[in-house]
Amino acid sequence: MTAATVTSRSAAGRDAGRVRALTVGVLQRWLPLAILVVCWEAVTRTTTSAYFPPPSDIVKAMHELWFTGPASSLFLNEEATGNILPSLGRLALSLFLSALAGIALGIVLGRSDQAMAYLNPVLQFARVIPPPTLVPVFAVLFEFGTQMQVASIIFSAIWPILLNTADGVRSVDPVQADTALVFRLSRTERLRYLIVPSALVKIFAGLRLALSLSLILMVFSELLPGTSNGLGYELTNAQSQSDVPTIWSVIVLLGILGYLFNTILLAVERRVLATHRGARKAAS
Repeated sequence: MTAATVTSRSAAGRDAGRVRALTVGVLQRWLPLAILVVCWEAVTRTTTSAYFPPPSDIVKAMHELWFTGPASSLFLNEEATGNILPSLGRLALSLFLSALAGIALGIVLGRSDQAMAYLNPVLQFARVIPPPTLVPVFAVLFEFGTQMQVASIIFSAIWPILLNTADGVRSVDPVQADTALVFRLSRTERLRYLIVPSALVKIFAGLRLALSLSLILMVFSELLPGTSNGLGYELTNAQSQSDVPTIWSVIVLLGILGYLFNTILLAVERRVLATHRGARKAAS
């Protein structure tokens, strides 16, 4: 047996192992969902309830509602571009501003024990206030519409990012902090090479929580007066007209969007943390 044959068989074995691992991973992730959908389809077909349509009917309604457009626009029709895209735009803007302000303020508070001691009761008090109770306040501060919607989302999403960032900054290894001082690293260098990398795990944890809250508040904000588009607005219209397929279509779409965004964020987190850990390992 030649060395080339051994190498070829070894490569084939590795490829087969990867295929098996990928297959097992796909089955573990999607098999429970597939079983749930099949059971849902079977039960709803036997009961024929008008309030619980089968998944196949929901998928058909989603296609007719949003995805009958041309291929050049990713099959999105006017209904989709008029409601889905504005909702995603408000979600993206709110999450970006929440992350920007939350990370910056969290770093400042995490670096100052006195500031954290003074402000922590206020932060904890503000964090537990349900955003719907502040609708009259937002109505006075902002006009009904996009400004008020974005403000209500930010108020809810900023707290997990801010508090997790502050906690991550405060958990920096004291030995590493002392080492940075011994080597006379500047504040900017300590922030860039020590503080932020050490807090990345907590920052991403806060971002995941903020993403879930933002998606929920996105829908709630579009239920308020003055809204003329968005998934929440479409949900309200469908409810007022007893349009059950549209109601379920919006619910399923929100679930898909939440899963998709969380998957993307987890992929970014793994990539960023892997790069950071690889750099630390190479440096050590």
